[in-house]
Amino acid sequence: MTYKVAFYQSEEGYSVTVPGLPGCCSQGTDEAEALANIADAIREYLEVAAELAEEAETRKI
Repeated sequence: MTYKVAFYQSEEGYSVTVPGLPGCCSQGTDEAEALANIADAIREYLEVAAELAEEAETRKI
């Protein structure tokens, strides 16, 4: 799946957020590092979301 990201430049480097995944954000000293870091953050976000969904489904039974 592909997600759009938003880059913000500051004096310290770049921050990046994923509008489609509330709270999913990261940063890096340059755009490439920020992009690599947000890719990791997206994977981790989706893993946790899947675990929470599985727990919720288990509790319904």
